[in-house]
Amino acid sequence: MIKAVVENCAGIDVGKRFVMVCLMVGAASAEPRTEIRRFGTTVAELEKLRGWLLENGCTDVVMESTGSYWKPIFNVLENSIKVLLANAEHVKNLRGHKTDPNDSRWLAHLLRHGLIRGSFIPPRDIRELRDLTRRRRQLLAEGTSERNRIQKVLEDGNVKLASVLSDLFGRSGQAMLEALLENEKTPQQIAQFALGKLKPKVPQIIASLEEHRLTDHHRFMVRQALQHMEFLEKMISEIDTEILQKLKAYQEQFELLQTIPGIRKDSAASILAEVGPDMKQFATAGNLTSWAGICPGNYESAGKRKSGRIRKGNRWLRGTLSQSAWAAAAKKDSYFRTRYYRLKPRRGSKRAIVAVAHSLLVVVYQVLATGKPYQEPGPGYLDERRRNALVRHHIRRLRELGHAVPETGKTTAAMQPEQTL
Repeated sequence: MIKAVVENCAGIDVGKRFVMVCLMVGAASAEPRTEIRRFGTTVAELEKLRGWLLENGCTDVVMESTGSYWKPIFNVLENSIKVLLANAEHVKNLRGHKTDPNDSRWLAHLLRHGLIRGSFIPPRDIRELRDLTRRRRQLLAEGTSERNRIQKVLEDGNVKLASVLSDLFGRSGQAMLEALLENEKTPQQIAQFALGKLKPKVPQIIASLEEHRLTDHHRFMVRQALQHMEFLEKMISEIDTEILQKLKAYQEQFELLQTIPGIRKDSAASILAEVGPDMKQFATAGNLTSWAGICPGNYESAGKRKSGRIRKGNRWLRGTLSQSAWAAAAKKDSYFRTRYYRLKPRRGSKRAIVAVAHSLLVVVYQVLATGKPYQEPGPGYLDERRRNALVRHHIRRLRELGHAVPETGKTTAAMQPEQTL
């Protein structure tokens, strides 16, 4: 029998239009009194729910993280009752018992016996920062989609500029695109907009434009996409201003994160928005990497180690870390570059980048937890650590074989116990 640890609690089955609430009240050593009620999801109804829970002395509430439908309930209960947000995958009800009242009862039962681990919910200001950084990434993705649409329209009009220019939307590319839309210049005249390293490519540019089939319809489609891109750039600029305003309260952590290779302003803001500035909610760096879904899976059965692929985790944080990992792996004389090129031959570039992203997140944890900037161990760090590991191994084996091996003095810095990067 599992002992109850919470005497007055409630489980909430969340829906779009209504919620089912199961209240369990009673001493831990006795059978609890159970009552199930249904409430709407308007503010007035949720206030009735809060009043009913407080009248019955409810101290803890649990609900599933169902889309965004849990947020209105959390907003009302946040300052009155301890609210746990449960991963739906961890609290599934048994098959054949799936009803809303049964779900709420099951959640309350799990909470009463301490069998639910709540999800991390950052404070409101961090949640607002998270909304902004995620919105920014969505707008950037929309801008990329518009660029791809423009290239598709140009291909449909037999314009092969994208095959010659590495960046169709650079300074030279933009000028050529505008000239194409005006439809007043010849390919030779348009090619003269080539600047810098593009000047030797003038013959290829002319060839990519000659006898094109760009029509007024194509020009209309490209103009629409360019106007949308201009609008998106304006929105992104406004969001950047708002993000910097929100970050003023966390300027120290924001600057500390930027001492890590591969992490710059945008990445630092996104990481802060996802994990928060305080690492107390994660017991270790391993807990953080597991929550983010950026560490190897743990799947063993009958003594056999099976697939170790990473799980979904926090896709926003994982995406930011992957981008930062590519930048860190390109930085000369850095630990992350060495780690990437040591793993790439036997694991492939993508898995190597995931490993670098894992190391980055461990460093993020250490920097935020200690409040100290990142100190680069150098490209020889891994070689030194491996050498010291071999020394310790062989000393231990010699002693096991009965040989007297004298102490070698103090352990070198690379041999000190530390969090694995």
